[in-house]
Parts: sequence; structure tokens; C-alpha cells
Amino acid sequence: PRHTLILDICTFIYAIKPYHATNLIGTMKFSQAALHTLTILSASTVLLEAFAPNVGSSRRSLENARKNIQSSGLQMAFDMPEGVTSNMFDGPAPLVKERDACGVGFVANTSSGELGSHKVLQQGLAALDCMEHRGACGGDGESGDGAGIMTEIPWKLLSEYVSDGCAKPGVGMIFLPRDEDRRNAVKNVIEHVCTINELEVIGWREVPVNEAALGAQAGAVVPSMWQLFVKSPDRIKDDEERDGFERTLYLVRRRFAVELKNRGLVWDDDEVSDTYVASFSSRTIVYKGMVQSCVLPEYYLDLKNEDYTTKFVIYHRRFSTNTNPKWPLAQPMRVLGHNGEINTLLGNVNWIKAREAQKGIPVSTDEELDNFDAPSKGNKSSKTKGDIRDLVDTESTDNIVMLCNTQDVPSVLEPVVDLNRSDSANLDSVFELMTKSRHRAACALMAMVPTAYFDEPALKDNPEIVDFYKFHGGLLEAWDGPALLVYSDGKSVGASLDRNGLRPARFSRTSDGTVYMMSETGVIPDMDESSIVEKGRLGPGQMINVDLSTGEFKDNIKIKSEIASRHPYGEWISNQRKDVGTLEFPSDREMDDITATYAQATYGWGLEDIGMQIQDMAGSGKETTYSMGDDAPIAVLSERPHVLYNYFKQRFAQVTNPPIDPLREGVVMSLAMTLGKKESIYKVSEQGARLIHLDSPLLNQAEMDRIKSFEDPENGGFKQATISTRYDLADGPDGLKAAIKAICDQAVEAVSNGAEVLILSDKSIEMSEFESTTYIPPLAAIGAVHHRLIDAGLRMDAGIVVETGAAWSTHHFACLVGYGANAVHPYVALETVKQWHGGERTQKMMKAGKLTETTVAKAQSNYRKAVEAGLLKILSKMGISLLTSYQGAQIFEAIGIGQELIDTAFKGTTSRVGGIDLKDLAVETASMRPDVAEAKMKLINHGYYKPLPSLGEYHANSSDLAKLLHDAIGLNKKVFGDKRDDLENGGVNPKNAANYEIFRKSLEDAPLANIRDLLDFDSDRKPISVDEVEPIEEIMKRFCTGAMSLGALSREAHETLAIAVNRVGGKSNSGEGGEDILRGKPITDVDETGRSPSFPHLYGLKNGDSANSYVHQVASGRFGVTPEFLVTAKQIEIKMAQGAKPGEGGQLPGQKVSEYIATLRASKPGVTLISPPPHHDIYSIEDLAQLIHDLHAINEQAGVSVKLVSSIGIGTVACGVAKASADVIQISGGDGGTGASPLSSIKHAGGPWELGLTEAHSALLSNGLRERVTLRVDGGIRTGRDVVMGALMGAEEFGFGTVAMIAEGCVMARVCHLNTCPVGVTSQKEQLRKKFPGTPEHVVNFFYFVAEEIRNLLAHLGYSKLEDIIGRADLLAESKAQKKRVAKTKEMSLAPFYSGVPDSSDDRSFLRTSEGEEKGSKVHISGFSSDLDRDVVKNPDIIKVIAENEGTADVQFDIKNTDRSVCAMLSGDIARAHGNKGFKGKINVQFNGSAGQSFGAFVLPGLNVRLVGEGNDYVGKGMHGGQLNIVPAEDAGFVASESSIVGNACLYGATGGDFHANGRAGERFAVRNSGAYAVVEGTGDHCCEYMTGGVVVSLGSVGRNVGAGMTGGIGYFYDENDSFPERVNSEIVEMQRISTVSGEAQLKNMIQRHYDQTNSSKAKMILDNWSSEVEKFWQIYPPAEAESPAVKEIEVEGVELRISAQAPDGAMCFLPVGTQLNPEQVARCAD
Repeated sequence: PRHTLILDICTFIYAIKPYHATNLIGTMKFSQAALHTLTILSASTVLLEAFAPNVGSSRRSLENARKNIQSSGLQMAFDMPEGVTSNMFDGPAPLVKERDACGVGFVANTSSGELGSHKVLQQGLAALDCMEHRGACGGDGESGDGAGIMTEIPWKLLSEYVSDGCAKPGVGMIFLPRDEDRRNAVKNVIEHVCTINELEVIGWREVPVNEAALGAQAGAVVPSMWQLFVKSPDRIKDDEERDGFERTLYLVRRRFAVELKNRGLVWDDDEVSDTYVASFSSRTIVYKGMVQSCVLPEYYLDLKNEDYTTKFVIYHRRFSTNTNPKWPLAQPMRVLGHNGEINTLLGNVNWIKAREAQKGIPVSTDEELDNFDAPSKGNKSSKTKGDIRDLVDTESTDNIVMLCNTQDVPSVLEPVVDLNRSDSANLDSVFELMTKSRHRAACALMAMVPTAYFDEPALKDNPEIVDFYKFHGGLLEAWDGPALLVYSDGKSVGASLDRNGLRPARFSRTSDGTVYMMSETGVIPDMDESSIVEKGRLGPGQMINVDLSTGEFKDNIKIKSEIASRHPYGEWISNQRKDVGTLEFPSDREMDDITATYAQATYGWGLEDIGMQIQDMAGSGKETTYSMGDDAPIAVLSERPHVLYNYFKQRFAQVTNPPIDPLREGVVMSLAMTLGKKESIYKVSEQGARLIHLDSPLLNQAEMDRIKSFEDPENGGFKQATISTRYDLADGPDGLKAAIKAICDQAVEAVSNGAEVLILSDKSIEMSEFESTTYIPPLAAIGAVHHRLIDAGLRMDAGIVVETGAAWSTHHFACLVGYGANAVHPYVALETVKQWHGGERTQKMMKAGKLTETTVAKAQSNYRKAVEAGLLKILSKMGISLLTSYQGAQIFEAIGIGQELIDTAFKGTTSRVGGIDLKDLAVETASMRPDVAEAKMKLINHGYYKPLPSLGEYHANSSDLAKLLHDAIGLNKKVFGDKRDDLENGGVNPKNAANYEIFRKSLEDAPLANIRDLLDFDSDRKPISVDEVEPIEEIMKRFCTGAMSLGALSREAHETLAIAVNRVGGKSNSGEGGEDILRGKPITDVDETGRSPSFPHLYGLKNGDSANSYVHQVASGRFGVTPEFLVTAKQIEIKMAQGAKPGEGGQLPGQKVSEYIATLRASKPGVTLISPPPHHDIYSIEDLAQLIHDLHAINEQAGVSVKLVSSIGIGTVACGVAKASADVIQISGGDGGTGASPLSSIKHAGGPWELGLTEAHSALLSNGLRERVTLRVDGGIRTGRDVVMGALMGAEEFGFGTVAMIAEGCVMARVCHLNTCPVGVTSQKEQLRKKFPGTPEHVVNFFYFVAEEIRNLLAHLGYSKLEDIIGRADLLAESKAQKKRVAKTKEMSLAPFYSGVPDSSDDRSFLRTSEGEEKGSKVHISGFSSDLDRDVVKNPDIIKVIAENEGTADVQFDIKNTDRSVCAMLSGDIARAHGNKGFKGKINVQFNGSAGQSFGAFVLPGLNVRLVGEGNDYVGKGMHGGQLNIVPAEDAGFVASESSIVGNACLYGATGGDFHANGRAGERFAVRNSGAYAVVEGTGDHCCEYMTGGVVVSLGSVGRNVGAGMTGGIGYFYDENDSFPERVNSEIVEMQRISTVSGEAQLKNMIQRHYDQTNSSKAKMILDNWSSEVEKFWQIYPPAEAESPAVKEIEVEGVELRISAQAPDGAMCFLPVGTQLNPEQVARCAD
């Protein structure tokens, strides 16, 4: 029937819209379940031909569809062994299959009577339509990713089903099968379940729909829409709120799924059933589907019916990373609309499952009740009261929803959580259960998504709220991640924002009582501004609520205080909780040096771990900083023993969710943990507070002793048990398996007997024990015990402390906690700190001043501080704020671990290439032990970090390798500068092919290091002559350089690379530091010696060379990003992540920030520059789409690339990036180079590009998106073989990083971060830069050799073009010979992974755009959201002023929230014509209305923009000059200074200009501002974060964390209630009252200017009362501004101080009394 149905749908669609049918067949990528149907279709030539219009592109798409059906859909490129299926997309579905983001909001008005009004619905639908740009479409370009609404049940519309005896029945909105027979069968089961549970079925209603409104993809899978009406059971005696009825409806709905599955009526396609209950309630109903916003009311005809009335509507528009429409995934869910992503999902689900396994009320064994087919025998209460199978009785349903184990009875109820569901669905499911367990909706959300309450100034007067969060924080792990949550349980409607506040959330209240809450302001068309009484926003962790009965609006404090006051949480905590606190570190040694050193060796320590990591951590309290990336083998391929932690790679956030900032926004983070038994999260009682509280997960011996003291019945009575993880060495390799089983059995027994604290200890301090025993690696021990306790239903009954000698790095602690540990006692690490501190070398360094003098206790404290900072960094890169949410979340990918070990200790962790088993692990662990007695006294230097030639770990990049390459390309590092003058060809020796062959061979014969080393070529055709292969020049066009910034590299190295790559037709990359505008034009002044006066520091130049990088990078620091920088780019790259440290911002040590570098980056010389993590304007998929939109707007000729880093799930991320209109996706390997990065990040984050590239290519191809983007790969690519491997895995372009630096002279000294590069490649020191030996010719020679090697490989494979092998994974095979070289295991297997690559041997259409053009020749063009911008730039007056570079243009336009990036195109036109500063005309533009995101982006001098209305996020982003004023409408009914007028991250990355806003701004105002002068009337959190220049004035209150990371500029803050000091981040900035004449004058003049521009009443009040009001201002400044006249009184004549970024009227002079003005100053004053 389904086959016939699809055939009928296709035919029907064709009859109405032929192109829909073409799209359906031509562009869809079909699931396995649909392939049989499509094979039938493909056989129908007549039908296919009928579908194909007589035009080439459509016909080609049909032919491709045939091929897709016949080949790629059924066959994969890589042969699979018998019985083996691909594991490429193994992992939790929310991670590897689909992610989403969206726009969301609600409208509520309770003053229209009991049933509400139709107007509320209309406004909600209008707002939904204005959220369209925050969503996306399916592969057909028409089917939406999802849109929907939740409302009250429209009783007037459904009056036919209402009676006196049942005024408000339960209503189910149910998606049913299209097939009538199947649908009737499903309905019968649903009715039967209702009847058994005493829900009398009133009837069914088929929902009126218009399927002609649907897109092809959505129409092909649209369910049949029905509503079910049921009457409340007589046994339920409810009040008006009907809570008992709601519980029964909820439980019966979960029962539906179980019975449908039992009857074989669940047909799954990719885990989404064709039967789905969108809502089942007597209060609310959900209408949703895979449609665009505007289509929702066209499809659901009820929504146009005026009888559809409601008091509220929640609306939601979805942006999915996938292209296959799935109707149930649309939102709202049953109680929530979620905009965001839950970063802690794996941990949350794991802990919910662990709770469900706890013991609780019994499940009935009544056989009659087990038979749900049996007829109902009436009242069941006599037998089942209080039992889980009674879904009606009040006591029974109360028990079910309040206990945890009752949720884990799959024979009775559908599971609450399931990793096959989306994060939103799981969140909604747990939230719904909590609301049914007598939590109010607001209370449930407060517990699940808590605010950062610790030291929050806004809560200092509300201790009850703090106590609430403390209590629930001990019970429930936060569902952490960027989230705007809109909710309703039918009794209230509200919204809440996550603790980081990255999602926009605005609200307005009107005089008639209506509350509008929205992701963007301006979504309600034609709103009367005079009726608005308040415009506000939700700040981080804040909430609003509207009571649907009383209509009362409750703000954040009111609703939370009301909830928190329901129980005496503070009293409970005081009575029950035990705090360990932070205790002094013991100073006495536990081991002598010999024993300590032997212990270190057995636990896997090396000399580097002490000399680098311990020294830095104990000496300065910071992690080791290193450079150059990770070029050592992955652990499983290494020939040296590795600790188990090294087999795990940290996952990180990119695109769909953001990393957060532990360095500057640590106020929202916490490492606090608990020990003890955790009670049910669904039922609140005093017992829930009975826990041991830890400030830190790293414990010292004193704290261990304190925990032990709590075992005393008089001191808490927390029973404890210690289990040794050591076992006899004589047991051999098989002993590990037995030992793990033994400790798991002991753990179960101990906890069963009441232990609440379990200590897993490998501790030994006796040499004899070290010599006779070995140990279970602690990571394996904790993982195995953790999962065994979960299986036994005991995990929530005890906390686990790991006491181990095998943990010292931050990564080690993260792994232990991530796999279940509550805390760690690293006794050998602390002993090592003591040993290090007492060492002779350490003491000498302290006395010499090379190390800060410390005590032994302080050194240990420093070590803990460094570990804690490192843990925060690791959490933050995944976007997680709380360690409790990270615990047990298993947010890692295993590389090189076999299934036996995964099943034993790491269940649920993805391991895609096989690897070591338990025996292998036992052998590797034992091999770390010293072999001979003499070795006991000295640790081995394994060379894991710094290469040790011929002794330590293999490193691919070495000084030896550099020498081989230099010999091949003709580079002599001793020839530099003037030494070239008398040498032939400027000292560049002839390139030598024989030497290149030696270089290539050295890599080929080297030890195994990368996954690609285990692969070989397996061609399907005979070799051809190399003469038949495309020329070198064509191949080199695909070469790129890595994004290495000017600053990380010297000017010589950076420019030389750009010139070389431009010569070969490739793509150089600027990196994130900007570029000198001098480089934007070709070099035309080169003399016969290859020297240029314009570039006197370079050699070997040619006339016509260009130093302008092809790709200009935009990173989170926005360094060097100006309008001219953007318009001179041929491609613009968005840096989402960096291979060496994904999830973190870049860093440039202060010693490398020279005057020149500081000028380019608009920062202060000598001050370390740290980029924020990429979250300010790229924290979600739709906001990445917005940045792409911004960049396409300012430079429509440039493509936009997005740089990602390889990690599991990158495939679905890449799909989202493609749908966000990116032109290029770059996949970087985790081994990428860096100028400076924490060592643990270099070694442990980011995966091999061989996995990420292949997954991305396969996902894009499978989703029909591959033709939209070019794939680029980089990370450790050195040879032609690497390039060909990358091509076969799907890459079209190839990046060279470290090896390109070697080609211009790098000698791999690995001191980039120290500014001491001996050959001037990575140094800013003048004397070292003069030693730079490279020329463009050297780099060209290298690329020539690589291209020639590629040609030879292509000839060997039998292909004439590199393009012909792109994506051809079928030409790869596992190399048996190479696999035999793997020393540690014989279980490595790549086939399961690579078998997931679709076969593209026949269909090569993905290499061209859908129009058949070359991808590089076409870039995506912004759509309707740029229409207004295009109207602006087409204005003839504006065109004239720009062309003539003089005169004035005055224009005016209306604007709405869907008009985005307005002024970016205009700024681009000006910058193209006149650069950043050359425009002499004046353009005045006024806009009226609500502006969309990025209003005023990249405004530059001469452009004065005024907005009368309001703006959303990113107003003034990248502003470089000009003026930007935002004022409310003249008839506005609200107080401007108390209302929000612009959104978050305004002035982000601004480099100049004047900004005035007559109202409040959101979070992160002026972040990374380096030149703008701004006045605003209040801000949210993180104001002036990362600011490096300019001046900010706030005339109202601000949030916390002001000035975090601020290294330049000045801030002035008006403080009416003395609350400002506690809101300042004082780590860098100082604060003072206005103490100088200059400072007061600057402030007053800026406020005067603000009043002049905005007519601000707040500014006028301050100016009118200046003498008293100036005393209420605070001034903040960083050390770099300490000598500014605004900060410090000076006696220097004629010092200039600015009040504006605009010249000349923005400058003032201050003179000592009695001195005279000079003529220039007189003229200026006259001005």
C-alpha cells in the first residue's frame, strides 16, 4: 500500500505542480525503506519521462535520481566483510543524525474571556511567519524543517465534542498512517487502551487540511491528521485544574506506544514512527508539521477559523541540519518549544536511566492485568490501587510520576528518555514528567535549567532562590546548553533562558495585558508603540511567567521567589548537608624518591610530565602552553606504551551549539560535586539534601580524611567502602578481566549493603607492593564499576571517588569524571609536586627568580588550581557549565579501542576503527614498568611532546625532515637578508627531485602515525602514462595554506606564503589577525634583484605578485576585520574551530604583539591577545547562517567558507552549514598546528581528518547537499599521497600548514609561543626576522613537487584528473601489510567505517552546482532578507555620492525584522570604492521600524545611520566609523531608559564610529570593541568584554562581569544604588570614581552628544544635575590606560582626549591653568 500511495502522490503532484514531482524524485536521498518503492518508480519510464520537462538540468536530475536509486542508495564504496555493517554514523541520534535550532516565542492575553480570542492566534501566526528566516527548508527548497504552535484547546471550534457531562474532554492530536487499513488498526488499539484505562472515547475528528500547500518532500511523508476526544474516568475526582485527569492522559499516551509495538503497528523509518501523538491533554493542543511558517495556516485549515480562540499561543520555527522531513520532529513539543541544543544530553539521559533502575514500588504480577486484550472488568481499584499498572487511581498515578523506577517498565510505559530521540524531545519528556509530578512548570524548569546563582548580585536579597538551586543542584544534573525555552502546562505560559544567555529573548507588554515574548523583537506586525508599557529581555538564567487563570505577569524574581518559598530548602540544607570545604595540603612526603619515581613509571609518567606539566602547574598554577600541533602517532598506532586516557578524544561544540568562555565568563561555571545517595528528582523532601558537598573534584589527603569522618553516625553516618584496584602481576594478561569483574562484584555488594561513598583505590606506598602487583587502569575501573552499578540499579545510591597514581593531566581528570567519578584523589601527582618542589633544580630556579617562590602547600594548591582551570576549559569547549552535568556524560570519542573494552567499561562510547582489547590493555599497562633496578631511579623521557631524535616517540615534523625538504626545494637556512645579494638567483638553489624523493620516502617508511597509513590504493582500472594526466598547474589550483595569522607568523613568513600560493593559483589564508591594506594591491615596483620598496623585507619578488591572501578569515576575536579587509577578499572564512584547540579561542602571547601587530589588530602593544571562544554571534546554526548572510551582504562576490574540526557528528554539522548557505566547508584534523595552545588541547581534542572528512562527505551526499559546497581538508598534509587520500575521501581542496612553513625555512624548533624562532618564521623580534631564509620560490618548488607526485599517483590509478577520483572511496582498501605493523593490537579495522561512504563512481554530479556550473565560479546570494539593503544601494542619490566621493545624500526607508544586515551592502560599496577611510561624501539614512539582526553592520566613516524603532542582535557589528543612532518611536508608551532597544552582542568587533542608543542593550555589549565611542542606557551581563579600545558610557544599570578580559579603552557607568562594584570583573580592570578633569569632561561631553543625538530624558536629567549626578559614575580601565589623562591627572600641555570616534569635532584639548591656546586649538574651539 505504501508503494501505491507514493506512486499516487507523485502522479497527483505532477498533475498540479510538475516541478514538485521532479524535485521529489530528482533531489531526494531516499532511506532504505523507500528504495523498493522508488525502484518501482524507476521502472516506469513513461512516468519518469512525464516528470522530466524538456530542459537539461531537470532531465539530468532525473537521470541522477535513477542512478541514486540503482547504485548509491543500495551500494557503498567500500566492501564490507560478511555480516559487518557500517559504523560511520554510530552514536546517539541527536549527535550523528540530526540537530536543530530555531526561532520561538509566545503571545498571551487573558482578558478576552474564558475561551480567549482568535486575535491571539492570528498574532502568534504572524510572529511565526516573521521567524521564517530563523528556519530552513528541506532538500526540495519548499518543505520546511518544521513549524508549529501550541494553544489552549479551542473549545468553541470543537463544541461538537463538548457536553454538559464533559465540558473539557481530553483531546489528542495524533499523526496516523495514510493507509486506511493500517490507520484503522492503530485507532482500534488506541481506543482499546483508552477503554481499558476507563477513558470513554467520545469520538474521532479528521483534521481539515490542504495537502496542496505542502512541499514535495513533506507531502510524500505527510501523516493523516486526526483528533481523539475522551471523557475523564469517573474514579478521578478533580478540581478545576484537572491534574488527575492530566496525569492519566499522560500515562495512557505513553501506554499507546507500547501496545502499538506489541501489535506490530510501529513502522519505523530512521527511528520515527508513522504514528505520533503530538499532544493529549484537556488543556493544550499542538498543531505542527514539516512546513514553512506561512504554510502552517494554509495546511491546517482550523487555524483560519475564527472559532479557534485561545488565551495563548506558543510558536516555533525549526532549522534542522538534516534534509529528510520528519513531521514529529517539528515543534512545539508537548509542553516545550526549544530554541537551542542540550550539550549535556548524553549525561542527562544516562543519569535518568540510572535513576529509573533504582528500587521502588513493585510492578504487578497479575496475569489478568498483563493481558491488555482482555475486556475491561470495570473498577480495578480493589486489585491495583497503588500499583504501576493502574493509570487512573490518584495514589497510583501519583506514585508513578513521583518515583524514578516506575519509568523503566517498557512493558507498561514508553520510556521517558531515549537517545534515538532529539535533545528537544528528551528535554520535553523529562520536563513533562516533572510537571505531572506536582512540580509547577516554572519549578521544573528552574530545577532542570538552573541559573548561575553563585555570587549573583541580583539574588543577594533572595536567599530562598539560592537555597532552591543549591538543593536541586544536588539532586539533578543541569540540562545545560544554549536554550531559550518557552513552556506551558496549560495553567501558565512562560519562558526561560539558559545560564549563559546566548539566545536572544525579548518581550513586550501592552496596556491591554498582552504579553509578547519572542526570539526577535518586531515579529508582531503593526503593533501600536503607544500601547506598549514595557519592553524587556530575558537575561541569562532569567524567566517570565503568565498565569492563565489570573492573567498576572510575573518577572524573574517574583516567579522564582514564589516557587522557592514553597519549601524550607535552606533549613533542609543546614540540617542535612555536609561540606568538605577546601583544606590545607599536607606537606609531609609519603614516599621516598626511589619509591615515588618507581610509582610514577608504573603509572605511565614520563620525564616530560614533570619537567613540563608539573613544573608549570605547580609553579604558576597554569597549564603548559605549547605550539606546532600534534604530529605524534595516535595512541593505538604508537610503538610506545600510552596511558588509556590517550585513546580518548574530547568532543567539542561547533556550529549547532557554542563553546563557552571559562576564562572571562567563569562566573557561570562550577566544579562543585556531591557524594552520597540521591533521592528521586520528581519528589521533593528533606532527605534530598542529605549529601556530602565538594568544592572541587580534586581532593587532597586532608579532604579524604574529612570525608571519612562523615562515616561517624554522629557526623552524618555516610557509610563508606574502599575497593583496591590492584591485582597480582603473576595473573598475567588474563588477570585484568578477572580483576575488573571482581571490583564490580565488590562494588555491587558494598552499595547493596548501604555504602554511600565508594573509593576505588590503586594506592600503594610500599616498593614491595609496586613490584609484585599491577593495577586496573583507573579509567577502565571507574567506567566498569559505574556501568555495573547502573545495571544493578545502585548507581544513584553512592558516589565514587577514584584514588589513583595514574592521573595528573587535566585530560585525565576529565576522562575519569566523564566516565562516572564524583571526585579524584591523585595521590602520586600530589606526591610528585612535593618531590618537584623539594628538588635541587627547582629550589635553584626559585632563588634565581625564574620561578615564583612557594611553599610545598602552595605548590600543591597551584597544581589543583591549574587542574581546575583545565577542567573548566574542557567543559566549556563542549558548552557545559557545570561539572555535575559533565559527570558520566561520556563526551568523548574513542580511537583505537576494541568492542570488548568498550562493552566492559565504556558502554555507549563510539569507537569506529576498532583497537585494543582487555589483554592488549593489560600488556600495555604492564610494559610501562621499569625493566631493571637501575631504571627505578630515573624516569624515561618518552618524547611524547618534544621530539627526541632516534630515542623517543616518533614525530612526523622534525628538524631532520625540515632539512630533507630544504635540500629538495633549494633552501639554505644560512642564506638570508643581505647575504643573498651576491648569490646566484638570490641564494635559491635549484630544486632537486631526487632529494624530494628522499623526503617523500622518509615519510612513507616512517612508523605508523595516522589512520590513512593503514589504507592503500585499489584501483578499478589499469595505469596510464603520466603524460595523459592533467598538468601540474591545474592540480596546484586546489592547494591552500592553513589559516596562520600575521602575529603568529612574522610579516616575512606570512607575506611570502601568500605570494607563493597566489603564484601557483591556489588559495592563501590570512588567519585571524587581519592584513595590512598595502597588501590589497599587486606589487609593481620590483627591481631586477627581486626587491620592492613597498616590501623591503622580502626577497625573490616578481612584478605582478600579490601579497593579498585569497581567503580572509573572520574569527571570534575579530582582529583586523574591517570593511576594506572584507571587500578585498576573494573568499571569507569563518573560523568555527581550530584543529589544535577546537572549542577555544586563539591566543597571541604579549611578547609577539609588536607595534605593527597591535596596529593591525587595534589592540595594545605587549598585551596578550586571547580570542573568545566562538560563541558571540555564531552560537547556533541559525546565527552562523546570519554571519554568513552578513559576509555575503558586504561582499557578494566572495564565497564564504566555514572551518570545522573533525569529530564524531561532523556529518550532520556539515549538513547544517551547507543549508546555512556556506560555499566551502573546511574539515581540519585534530593534529593541526598552532602558534600557542594549552598542551592538553593540542594532544587530546579533535579527531583525525580521515574520519571527519569522510563522514562529512557521506552525510552531505546522502542528504542531497554535496553539490552546494566545496569540501576542503587540512591537518598534517605533507605529501601527494596525503592529497590523493584526501581526494578519495571526498575533499576537493587541500590545505598545507606546518609543512608550508617548513618550505619557507621553519626548522621545527617548536618555540613559536616564546617569540624566539631562530629563523624568524614565527617571531616578531626584528633581529630574528632578519634571519628569515625563505622566498616565494621555495614554497612554489614544494608545491610543484607535491603536484608532480599527485600526477604520478593518478597515472598509477589510471585516472587523468584529480577531479575524477574525488569521493571515490571504492579505490581505497585496507593494507594488510600496514595492519601487520600495528604493534599493540590485531583488532584495528577500517572497513566498518569506510563502508558507509556512498558509491559515487557513476554519479559525479556532486562536483558541480545544481545548475551544472563549477562550484568556485558561483557563490550563494542572500535572499529576501537583503531586499531592503539592495533598495538602499540602488538609490540614485547614494550611487552619485559614492561615485563622486563628495556631496550629501539623505534617504529614508521603512524596516522590519526580516530585513537583516541592513547597511552592510552599502558599507561594502563604499569600502570597494574608497577603502576604510577614503570616503569624503556624506550619506544620511533613516530607517523606521524594527530592524532585523546585524543592523548597521560594518558602517564606516561618512555613513550616518538612524533607526527610529528598535534593533535586534548584533547592531553595529564590525562598525568601523560613521554614526549609528537608535531611538524609540516618538509616540512610544514606555520609558525608554528602562526598556530594551537593541539586542545582544551589539558593537561586536567594532573598530570605530559613534553609537548612541536611547534605551537598554542586551548581553555582551561592546564585546571586542576596539575603537567605537558608545553611549547606551543600561546593558546586560559581560559589558565591555575583551574590549581593546574606544569608550563606553552606560547611563543605567548593568549586569555582572563588566570588563572581563578588557585590555584597552575606558568605561563609564552610572550607578544609582551602589550596586556596580560587585558587578565588575576585577581580574584585569581597575575602577574608580571620576577623579580627573579630563575624565569628567570626556564623560560630560559624550553624554551631551548623546542627548543631542537622541533627545534622551535620562541624559537630560543627568546633565541638568551634573554636579550631583557625576558622583554616581564609576570609571573602569585596564592597566594599558592607567596613564591616560581621563584616568590620571597630568601636567602635560596640550594633551588630546577624544569624546567621539569622528574627527575633527570629537577631539578636546586640556591645558594647565594659565597657558594659552595655540591657533589650531582656537580654531577647533571655534568649531
